[in-house]
Formats: sequence, structure tokens, C-alpha cells
Amino acid sequence: MDDLRLALLLNAVSPQVGGVLVRGEKGTAKSTMVRALAGLLPAIGVVAGCRFGCDPAAPDPQCPDGPHAADAAATRRATSLVELPVGVSEDRIVGSLDLERALAEGVKAYEPGLLAAAHRGVLYIDEVNLLHDHLVDLLLDAAAMGRSYVEREGVSVRHAARFLLVGTMNPEEGELRPQLLDRFGLTVEIAATREPEQRAEVVRRRLAYDADPDGFAARWQDEERALAARIVAARALLPQVVLGDAALRQITAVCAAFEVDGLRADIVMARTAVALAAWDGRTQVLAEDVRIAAQLALPHRRRRNPFDAPGLDEERLDETLQQHAGQEPESESDPDGDPDGDGPDDSGPDDSGPDNGGGGGGQDGPGESELPSATDSEPTPADTPSDSPAPQSASAPAPREVAPVAADQPYRTRLFKVPGTGQGVQGRRSRAETDSGHTIRSARPNGALQRLHLAATVQAAAPHQLARGRSGRALVLRKDDFRQQVREGREGNLVLFVVDASGSMAARQRMSAVKGAVLSLLMDAYQRRDKIGMISFRGSGAELVLPPTSSVEAGAARLELLPTGGRTPLAAGLLRAHETLRVERLRDPMRRPLVVLVTDGRATGARTALDEARRAAGLLAAAGTASVVVDCESGPVRLGLAAELATHLSAPAVKLDELRADTMTSLVRTMQKEAA
Repeated sequence: MDDLRLALLLNAVSPQVGGVLVRGEKGTAKSTMVRALAGLLPAIGVVAGCRFGCDPAAPDPQCPDGPHAADAAATRRATSLVELPVGVSEDRIVGSLDLERALAEGVKAYEPGLLAAAHRGVLYIDEVNLLHDHLVDLLLDAAAMGRSYVEREGVSVRHAARFLLVGTMNPEEGELRPQLLDRFGLTVEIAATREPEQRAEVVRRRLAYDADPDGFAARWQDEERALAARIVAARALLPQVVLGDAALRQITAVCAAFEVDGLRADIVMARTAVALAAWDGRTQVLAEDVRIAAQLALPHRRRRNPFDAPGLDEERLDETLQQHAGQEPESESDPDGDPDGDGPDDSGPDDSGPDNGGGGGGQDGPGESELPSATDSEPTPADTPSDSPAPQSASAPAPREVAPVAADQPYRTRLFKVPGTGQGVQGRRSRAETDSGHTIRSARPNGALQRLHLAATVQAAAPHQLARGRSGRALVLRKDDFRQQVREGREGNLVLFVVDASGSMAARQRMSAVKGAVLSLLMDAYQRRDKIGMISFRGSGAELVLPPTSSVEAGAARLELLPTGGRTPLAAGLLRAHETLRVERLRDPMRRPLVVLVTDGRATGARTALDEARRAAGLLAAAGTASVVVDCESGPVRLGLAAELATHLSAPAVKLDELRADTMTSLVRTMQKEAA
């Protein structure tokens, strides 16, 4: 909590730091801390009647309510705290233009949005990771430039929008893209304390507030006033703080040592270090200021792929600071020159026991040499026929479970789409009617006019001009004449992975390749703004190991721990997918699903097990669910069961080794050469 408190106060001293992103688990008072900050900020003077909060001493020359006279009346008000709801629209953020009045009357009728209300105040975005990416981009652009722009069909309005930006998020619900993370100046990770006494004190204060809110506030009033006065003093001192060359070299050296992309981190660190000095009442930036600035500004800029967790190597940070302060970092090796401190013989062949593979010398075991069968059975002793499961008894051992195996390295996969045109949220996978993209037709507006289709509007109004008494060059427009654009872009889908984790996958040592394939598809889903879910089937049934979520990181973590072994209840996996999608359609009817079934197509038990799996596949197909079957069957003799199952799903079947995008490109080129 101390880091969060400091980060918020530094932004209060210098909003140019770029805001704060607060990452933490639910119930950690993230929102309470942000709302408390607004109460500490000093009151501001505003031009009377200005909807954009212009400063009387320096009014915005482009203010839509201006120009303001130098002697315009002024009032004082508290610093505003504007909260951005998750379901907010673009027009609500930047403001809306009445295009109908603009075209028919030539009037710029502009209704300010939340950015105008937040000018010279605090803009708070709870669950910022759940906002659409284009809205987050828009907010961060306004925060960086200090100005908001509204452009609609040649009609434009702009106004000042300088604010302290604070976003909170729960990483379990999905991450922000690295490009958006980089736009936040500072980031703080918070978690609830595990100390019973501290937790008890939090509960005491909460109960005291609930019992007497006014009395509780009065008890802390003196401390809050002192803190508010310190913010004012630090703001006044800020222009006098000097960032020396030595401190600047430390900043750039740290950013270079941690291989941070771009130069934004260097600038943010410099501004943060200066704000720290002002907060402490100093006019010189010290090495400790640089160290604290790095801890706040760099962790979220260290991610190299979607599955990396933000973090910073403290030892490496200290070494870099010492090196560029003219001091050598302290060596941790012992005086005898042994860098490990374990003696010269610690790497000898002391561990002469058997390796993980046992004494079999790396043999694949009898499972690799058996002829394949359409139905898998429980692992049995060598003298038990592989096509008849061993009888179960009270004393029989439980089916062997294989420990989780590591995934192969991820790679770029082929693109799989949902057929047809949807109307879901913006993404990068399947075709859909969205707010962005290319215009495909016009339509009457359903509510307020958003994206005017000028040609269609003129075409609709032209036949009625004589009847409306048109006398000049201007068109006479009516409300029914207006048409808006219908655009086609891409949507994000719900990608539901149904993964075979049975003994047949483990026995044939395919699980590493399968996990690598699923991890690659997870990364593809992250890049295409999809939601994901995961079902695993093995043993006696199927389990929803990851309910539909935007957190691809959670999917990767569940995949890593996925065990294998036991029977192959293929039908149960498909039925669980059908039920999961039925429930999800009720929650999010506009998001179209894509089922990715990863299996070799075999099913445990009697021959009826395959029939049950085919009937379950028919249920998914009848519901109109788009699917893809990733065929994991390997070996010299293949039964083609996965491809047969794909026909019942009305889905394409893709072999595991054909999932790579470069493999598909090679196949196309080969076919083109053969055709030529």
C-alpha cells in the first residue's frame, strides 16, 4: 500500500508523470485509495459558466465555450473526480456532436464528455483492462497530449483535457496489451496483507467509519490537511528541482540495462525522480530517487510476450546504479574464487541414481509398439490385452496419472475464423459489423446519429426538395433523411479449447507438442482480442478447468499444470463444451464461439463410446457452433478418427504438424508449383 500511496502522491505533485496503473487482487481498497486522493487535492479556480473548467489565469484559446475575456468572472470549486464506467461509449468519453443540427442548421452543437469534466482533475478508470482497446488508446492519447479531439464528417471540436489518470485492474480478469501498459507512467502491484494485526486494524477502521462517518473523518482531518499542504508545497518547488547529468546517466543506464523498448521509460523515470525530490523538499535529484523511480516505472515495461508477468530484478537494478555512480558492485563470490560458494566438486557426478526416465534407457514403452485401436482402455499390465480394460475391484490400483509435462515453444499458428458476419465486440478474428472498418452499406440510425453516410443522406433527401419548398442552394433536410454508415471490421470470439488429456496422449509422448500447440493458439487468441475457456477430459469425465475469461495468462497457467492419464471420455468433453456454450450465450449473446477440439479421436470403452461422441458432436453442429479439430494422431498406422469426428462437427480437421502458419504457406506454395 505504501507504493500505491507514493505513486498517487507523485502524480498529484506532477501529473506529467503519466498516471498510475494499480494492479491487484479484488478487495484490496484500490478504489478507496483513488477516491481519497481527490479529497487531498487543492481547490481550483474556473471561469464561471465554462463547461470545460478553464483556468481564469490561462483560459484555453480553443475552448468551445470561449473565447473568454481576460476579466471574465471566476469561481472556485473542488478538484473533480470523474469515474469512467466499464460500458462507456466513445461519445460519452470525448463528447458528442449533433450532426443533424450541424448539417441542417450549420450549428456546432457539442455536448461535452467525461474528458471535459475531468480537465484539471482526476480521471479514474476502474477495471481498465475490461475497456475496449480503442477506448483505452483514446484516453491515453488525450492524457499524453493534454487535449481532446472530436471529428465527425468534417465537423471538429477540440478542447484542453489535462488530468491525473488512474486505472485499476485485477490481472485475473485479463491483461492490458504491452503497448497500452507502456502508456501508463507508473504501475503498482498491491495485495492484501497477511499479517493478522494489520488486517484487524483495517476491519476496526472500517467498522468505526460505518458507525460514525463524520466522526471518523474529523479524527483524520488534521493529517489530511497536512498532506494536502505538502502537495501544494511540492508543486511550488517542482520547477526549481535540478536533474543533474549524473542522475540522468543513471536513468538512461538502467533503462538500457533492462532493455526497455523506446524512450518513454527514460522520460517517465526522469519526471518521477524530479517529483520525488520535490515531494521530499529537495532541489536536487539523488540516486535513491532514481532507484524508486525505476521500481515504479519499469516493471510493466519488462514484458516481452503476453505470458510474462511484470517484474524487476532488484539486484540487477542495484548493480547498474552502483556501476554508473562510479562504484563497483559488491562481489558475492567467496575469497577463494569459487563463484558458487559450493566448492570445486559440487558439479561432479554425485547424483548417480536413475534419471526420470527410469532404467529403460529412454525407451518409449510398450504403448508405442502396440497397434492402434478405435477405443482406448485403461493402462494394463503387459500380459493384459490392450483392447479389453482390466476389471475394476476394490483393491485395484487407481489409474496412473502422469505428472504435468512442459509445453513446446509456442509458434505462429494458422488463422481460424467463425463463418458468416457477426455483431460482437471489436477484435481481430472473424468478420463482423463494428464501429470501425470499411463502410459496406447505409442504414437508418437506431437512436442518435453516429457515423453519417453523406451520399446516402443526400440521396434520401433529394426527391423531396420541391415538396419541401427548397428555394436556394442548401438542401432541406428532415430527420428521416439521415443515414449512417454500416461498417465491417473484425470481432473477437470466444475460443473454447477442449483438450484430450487422457492416457493415450501421455503414452505416446505427445502432450508436450499438444501443449505447445494450445499455448500457440492461446497467444493467437490474445493477439486477436478473444475470450478463452478450457475444458479437459480424462479419467471418468470432463472438467471446465478455465471458465470463459479474458485472461490468456490464466489459460497458460492452467495449461502448464494440466495432468494427463486415465481413460478417454470424448463424449463427456463434447457435452461439457455444449453446456458451457449454452450458458455463455445467455451471458454474452453477441460473442460468437469457436470450439478448438484437440484429440486423436479415440474414445474409451465399448464401440458405443464412439457413437456417443459422434452424437455429442452433432449437438454442437446443430447449435451452429463453429469448430476446428486438431488431429493429434501419430504413428505409421492411423485410423483417421479425428477427421471422421470433424465431419460430424461440420468442422475442418487440421493435423498437429500442420498448425503452424509457415507450414500452411509451404503447402500452398507446393500446390501452386504442382499446378504450374
